[in-house]
Amino acid sequence: MNILSMPDDSDFLLGIESSVAGRSWKARDAEFRLIESLAQEYDLSEIIARVIAGRGVTLETAHHFLHPTLKENLPNPSDFLDMDRAVVRIIEAIEKGEKIAIFGDYDVDGATSSALFKRFFKSLNIDVRIYIPDRMVEGYGPNTPALIKLKEEGTDLVITVDCGQTSFEPLKIAKDIGLDVIVVDHHQANLEQPEAAAVVNPNRLDHIKGYEQLAAVGVSFIVAVGINRELKVRNYYEKHNIKPINLLNFLDLVALGTVCDVVPLTFVNRALVTQGLKVMAERNNLGIRALAETASVNEKLTAYHAGFVLGPRVNAGGRVGRAVAGTDLLTTENMTEARSLAKELHIYNEERKAIENIVLEQAMQQALEKIGTDGAVPPVIVVSGQSWHAGVIGIVAGRLKEHFSRPTFVIAIEDNGDAKGSGRSIAGVDLGAAVAAARSEGTIVGGGGHAMAAGLSLGRDQIAEFEEYMAAKLSKDVGQAIKSLSLKLDGALSLSAVDIQLAERLENVGPYGSGNPKPRFAFAAVKVIYADVVGGAHVKCTLEGEDGTKIKAMSFRSADQPLGQFILSSRGQKIHIAGTLTINDWNGRRSAEIFIDDAASF
Repeated sequence: MNILSMPDDSDFLLGIESSVAGRSWKARDAEFRLIESLAQEYDLSEIIARVIAGRGVTLETAHHFLHPTLKENLPNPSDFLDMDRAVVRIIEAIEKGEKIAIFGDYDVDGATSSALFKRFFKSLNIDVRIYIPDRMVEGYGPNTPALIKLKEEGTDLVITVDCGQTSFEPLKIAKDIGLDVIVVDHHQANLEQPEAAAVVNPNRLDHIKGYEQLAAVGVSFIVAVGINRELKVRNYYEKHNIKPINLLNFLDLVALGTVCDVVPLTFVNRALVTQGLKVMAERNNLGIRALAETASVNEKLTAYHAGFVLGPRVNAGGRVGRAVAGTDLLTTENMTEARSLAKELHIYNEERKAIENIVLEQAMQQALEKIGTDGAVPPVIVVSGQSWHAGVIGIVAGRLKEHFSRPTFVIAIEDNGDAKGSGRSIAGVDLGAAVAAARSEGTIVGGGGHAMAAGLSLGRDQIAEFEEYMAAKLSKDVGQAIKSLSLKLDGALSLSAVDIQLAERLENVGPYGSGNPKPRFAFAAVKVIYADVVGGAHVKCTLEGEDGTKIKAMSFRSADQPLGQFILSSRGQKIHIAGTLTINDWNGRRSAEIFIDDAASF
């Protein structure tokens, strides 16, 4: 396999203490004896055994990691607080013929959760109302006017998905007007619960631990499992001459929402996504099929496609277009309509990119002005702009976070002085908890989220105080996180080791994402024999190894960044690179390529 020798834990891989991106290169911890044992016990190559050992897999857990199944990983729905109450209330609504509405968030997690329930109830011959709030007009989560409107339409029961946990006032009013609400959420919460018929959320502080990593669509799926189980106990299907629901058919939605919400792909999430990708590969959901067609994806759909091709298009409706377009696409059973909606979302996505570029340029300039004369970067970056589009601030926050390696908040200020913000964090810094604390202490009007991402609302005059609060609140955690900042690598390979067989074996250890990062390797002393800018922002190159092996490589969105500039200026020279392997499937020809994440001088 041409695996280069690995350093001791205390050493830097290839001696890189500071790369082009300012990171040290460190090998993932993986004991040699464990690697040997894994390889022998499960008939794995050394590199695959090294990869899974570096992810904390042991001999005892390897079988579950390599063969994740729902049978072994799916929790008992009744283990969730309020689950049984929610199931009883929903079945009561089903049996009484009450009018049910699903109130969803406008992102992919919310769209897939809403679509899952829509399809679930349709399988019972029940048509439910879907309500997705307009991001710009209504903002996030249940709001009083929307709930009153649903009640006036005759709605008896509202199920919120991916929202509702912190909607105290709207849910109190819903109760007062006789509208029952069941909250299905996964965002961080305080001890106080909203006034609802049930609150199903594994991140409730009073909840048993173990399922906090679930996305909202994962929680929604488990709620559906609970309902389905009780319907079978009551012989509902036989009584109504209805074919029992095969919930596995909804796992493509679960995989899409879970991957796009960037929750850890471990334990139950790993099983949900693994099985969901198998369902997605069949393209039986017409919306997913149409999205893939619009994006010209002909190969097998993977977690990469879910996160970087399909997901952004579904998201685009909620960001800059019609908020409900994504859910409509994922629930339609008409291929003509699916293609029309997919094209609509594609146009929204192109518009989103253009708006994002404008906001990113302004936000980056503002962030750079916050860096001290000594080059010191503040512990938390907070930038704000008048009339920045609220639909792209989360993406821009992610871009700045990647550039500065600091938790980042991007805030859009409206003409009336109200402001909405979105934050993205780095490993080791819990942003959701910090925002929840700021809300509790009155530093902001509202907000919440989870460890790696959070949203908030505040007034323009609160921004400076919020920035000071976050700096004080998170400075210690950020300092500790920065000290351990390094690029974790699964080994060092020669270019001659890169082939389609290795890329396929590595792909089989997926799905990759948060909690199970894609294997990344170092390649020493590779010669850059060609490099150029493509697509306006990416750097494409050809690398040559010591033995003459040539491999194509790509560095995304780096043309105007230090990494891209370094690669372009290294034409004809040898450099060290770090990156992941990917499979290029073009016109039926499959080849292995490298996505470059970092580089260093030779």
